[in-house]
Amino acid sequence: MAAPRKKRVAPSPRSDNEVRHLILQYFYDRNKSATSARGKKGFAIKISDVRKELKASHGLTLQEVIGNLNYLMSQGWIAEEQVHKSVPLPSGTIIPQATSYYKITASGIDKTDGPGEFTMDKFKGIKIEATGQNIITIGDGNQVNAEFKDAAGALVDLKQALLEVSSLSEAEKLDVVADIDSIESQLAKAKPNRTVIQGAWEGVKKLDTVLGLTEKVVKVAGLLAPFL
Repeated sequence: MAAPRKKRVAPSPRSDNEVRHLILQYFYDRNKSATSARGKKGFAIKISDVRKELKASHGLTLQEVIGNLNYLMSQGWIAEEQVHKSVPLPSGTIIPQATSYYKITASGIDKTDGPGEFTMDKFKGIKIEATGQNIITIGDGNQVNAEFKDAAGALVDLKQALLEVSSLSEAEKLDVVADIDSIESQLAKAKPNRTVIQGAWEGVKKLDTVLGLTEKVVKVAGLLAPFL
């Protein structure tokens, strides 16, 4: 009598955070080994090649790559750059074309390596000032719609309070500041993207258990309630 076949156990699906780490590491490694600016050996690469290489190396699906790449871009870890060119047709018509390339940013490198000698101080010059009828400038030059100035002010207050917290490492502080900056960038719009704010808030709300920050996190949460 033949032995019963063992059932194959499907691998557990990766979490979004695991996928994001894989994608960011992919761009980090590409930047480190790049011998040109763009293309197969460049630090910047087309999305079609990103998808193909991540599928081959880690088995990532199209949905995993696109959704999590979008998140990394909204956080400032990955950037898109477009290369424009004009294509002449035999008729004499000129057709403009744009090709998108994706690359890791300085913030993305610091996210992987940790802050170094050349890392910009995210806490320098925090302030709020009016620059126009509908725009408020906050922090390191970030701008928000005046309609959301209370929420922006609370976010700046939370940033400042982070400086006094000794229980958090500089890397942890930078991570939270990046999330706060992402929220602030949405508050510059007339209609902020709720999905981006909600994603960034996941990193900020963890501070509600840090001594001295709980009250400030709760205050920000209340002011951002329409988006959360």
